[in-house]
Amino acid sequence: MRLRGLRSLVASLALFLASPAVADEAFVTSQGVDALDIIDAATMQPLARLPISGKPAGVAVSRDGARAYVTSPEGKFLSVIDAKARKVERRIAIEGGPLGVAVAPDGRHVYVADLYGRRLVEIDPEKGEMRSVGVGAMASGVAVAPDGKTILVADRDDNAVSVIAAATFQRVATIPVGRHPFGVAIDAAGARAYTADVESDTVSIIDIAGRKRLAALKTGSRPYTVALAGGRIFVANQHAESVSVFDAATLSPIGTVKVGEYPEGVAASPDGRRVYVANWFSNELWAIDAASLAILGKAETGDGPRAFGAFIRPSQ
Repeated sequence: MRLRGLRSLVASLALFLASPAVADEAFVTSQGVDALDIIDAATMQPLARLPISGKPAGVAVSRDGARAYVTSPEGKFLSVIDAKARKVERRIAIEGGPLGVAVAPDGRHVYVADLYGRRLVEIDPEKGEMRSVGVGAMASGVAVAPDGKTILVADRDDNAVSVIAAATFQRVATIPVGRHPFGVAIDAAGARAYTADVESDTVSIIDIAGRKRLAALKTGSRPYTVALAGGRIFVANQHAESVSVFDAATLSPIGTVKVGEYPEGVAASPDGRRVYVANWFSNELWAIDAASLAILGKAETGDGPRAFGAFIRPSQ
């Protein structure tokens, strides 16, 4: 699967607070120009663009905001980035198709889904050591529970989610969801997970402890990623050019927000007041008020901005 196939699959958007005196920053991979765009999330003004080869896709930022990690599926490597200095420190080679990425809460491990190898790779970013565990076909999104004990992987072609115990790094369960899950998110309590089921036009609600799907909510056409903010569920609908919004407690629909062309991902701000949407065809990052659902601003990005998952460092 070359870039054309990845175009409808990969996306990454990350937000973090660089320091108490600095505003939130959005890290958006612009695949068409082999770059990582950094945008001031308050003013929606571009701050920097870092060259990242290999058609960069996934992004994760450590909880302390010190480092960002970017996957390059075609380059077969993970870039380690000094997030505050805005420079690439080094690359770590990963065979297959490194795509989804998440960081453990303590920052000691980075988890990368191999799209082609049916595996999740655990990496020690300091030592470069790695090991892998088998998961389902076309592993896509990755999310880590807030306590760091559980990792979830969206197994796209198996229509399921793999549950990995972080301590033993073993797959302990699989949970059936809708057709072709891609993005996955876990709530702050570590109790529920949410998958965007691309071909079912649903978002699945998962009981993590019970290892079962609780509900499937109808979204717009081809949902790709999920974000949680202000007690609400936000789902980016790629073909509908919209974001579906649901109440996380009652699971009832709240509304739909029209956004740019081909939205492929959403991410929430650390305070939960804003939601950001990266739009692939219109080359824009949009900001939405999580309470009123009003559009707060837009920023231009490079060609083909991705938005696969949300990785946030809380304000300090």
